[in-house]
Amino acid sequence: MIRRVLPILLGLAVLSGCGTEGTLSQAALDQARAQGVAPDLIYVVDLPGYELAEQSIGGVGEEGFGAFYVSPEGGQVELRIDRGAFSDALCADTPVKDAEPTAAVRCERDEVGWYRVAGGRHEYTAVSGDHYIRLNGRVGEADRAVLKAAVAGARHVTGEGSGTPLPPRTPVERGDLPTNGDGAPNNDVGAGG
Repeated sequence: MIRRVLPILLGLAVLSGCGTEGTLSQAALDQARAQGVAPDLIYVVDLPGYELAEQSIGGVGEEGFGAFYVSPEGGQVELRIDRGAFSDALCADTPVKDAEPTAAVRCERDEVGWYRVAGGRHEYTAVSGDHYIRLNGRVGEADRAVLKAAVAGARHVTGEGSGTPLPPRTPVERGDLPTNGDGAPNNDVGAGG
């Protein structure tokens, strides 16, 4: 079950300052760890023409990692790493993320992993130990060779391989929320504020 969902990045107009290719800032690493991402699942890729959007970094599933790479033309490629297996048997039966729900999945296996196409989307999936690495985008934006090279060159960001995520943050206690009713803050300011 997915507990967290990556933010969807739409309308990115200015890419400068969004991130740096091939690295993550300490703030981005801390953000991912605070969301429960296992350190051994934090990866980056080199994707020519695309830049990592650090604000997109987040958790996937129980302890997986995800981020978006964006191009100046508005293209988006999603990187996802999560624990699990992938095989020839699962390839055609596993939907391609964000593809049309009824679109048939076409699979091709090579020395890197699986290239999959369905409903205007394509992705490369590769297995590394107990997890898989997946790059997904629209057909016609980042081509197959670019996705393949990026997945093949995916690399860990941190040297910590414990697989133990940070504990979830404790909620902040707010003294202005009532214990009954609709939960609206109690401002006690009267009419007109």
